[in-house]
Amino acid sequence: MPDFTVRTAEQLPALLQGFRKQAGLTQAATAMRLGVTQQTLSALERNAEKVSAARLLQLLSILDVELVLRQGGATPTSGTPSGPNW
Repeated sequence: MPDFTVRTAEQLPALLQGFRKQAGLTQAATAMRLGVTQQTLSALERNAEKVSAARLLQLLSILDVELVLRQGGATPTSGTPSGPNW
């Protein structure tokens, strides 16, 4: 699957729904794995900008989707990452 650049929270609902459908999961099945009701997952998909980072990461894990953070304009490189030493 190609990479998707997300610049606004409004882009998340369509992407989350698309990833869920590509994974062959219904809202009910995804909600059960997430530990919420189907109605809660539906609201989460519609209002993804209001979801906590922890819940979003949990959902992405269920959907087998990685979250990659990159400085604007930077391209992935192999080897040692440049940036803050944390």
